[in-house]
Parts: sequence; C-alpha cells; structure tokens
Amino acid sequence: MVSMEQLYKKHSMMIYAFLLSRTEDPGLAEELTQETFYQAVKSLNSFKGQSSASTWLCGIANNVWLTHLRKQKKEKDLMAADTNSDEVKYSSAEDVFLKKSDSIALLKALHQVKEPMREVLYLRLMGCLSFREIGQIMGQSENWARVTFYRGKTKLIEGVKIDE
Repeated sequence: MVSMEQLYKKHSMMIYAFLLSRTEDPGLAEELTQETFYQAVKSLNSFKGQSSASTWLCGIANNVWLTHLRKQKKEKDLMAADTNSDEVKYSSAEDVFLKKSDSIALLKALHQVKEPMREVLYLRLMGCLSFREIGQIMGQSENWARVTFYRGKTKLIEGVKIDE
C-alpha cells in the first residue's frame, strides 16, 4: 500500500492546481490542499481502490471546497442579517445558487460518463492538468489523453443537452 507521504508528493501539486482554479487565491488554495490531505488521512481506511488515488483525492478536495463555500455563505448571511440589507443578501444568495447549480449540473453529467473518460475529464477540467500530465498519470500517451478528453467532452455535451 502507498504511504500518505508518497500520495502527498505525487498528487499535492495537482490538488493545489485544482483548488487554485476554484478559489483564485493561492493562500486559500494551499490551506484547502492541506485540509484535503488531512481528510484523506482520516478516511484512508475507507479508500477501496475502486478509482485511482488522484480521482479519490479530487473528490475529497471538491468536498473540502464545497464545505468552505457553505461556511462562507453562512458568514455572508450573518453579515447581511446584521446590516439588514436585503440587496446584499439577495445578491449573495443568487450568486451562490448560480455557481452551485452550474457545478451540480456539470458533476451530474460527469458522473454519467464512463471510465477512463470520466477521470480524464476530472483531471483536465477540475485539476487543470495538461494532456501530457494526464497521460503520465494514466500511464498513456499525451495523444491518448487528448482523444479521450475530446470523446468525453462530446458525451458530456450530449448529456447536458438531453437534460435541458
């Protein structure tokens, strides 16, 4: 079995890049990366190996990110309640709803895509990895990663059109 230190060395930059793409704040991305690996250590016994370690860690990172957003929303709601400003509260809730509904729709569509396309899509869209890096992670060529991503993206677009 792979040690947590090896997982961290191998995947920490990918998780950081994924979270940086979400937060657009290097400090927060670093903090959430550390929280991701902390949560991974806590739940290491529940990892069954049904997906790759990178997919598992991206799932944890996404949950850490969503938890952070929920905490931020609660803080904004409390601040809005203190100022009794309906405009601030409405705008914040609207933004959160739009972001969340877009993320949920995308994640639902991603969930319908079969492996290995799903993992390639996760690594590219959420991990912000290059095709070369994805190929290395998956033990395939850069061209394989490009073709798999394109096919997965096509299926993803078809899935979203069907739902609309």
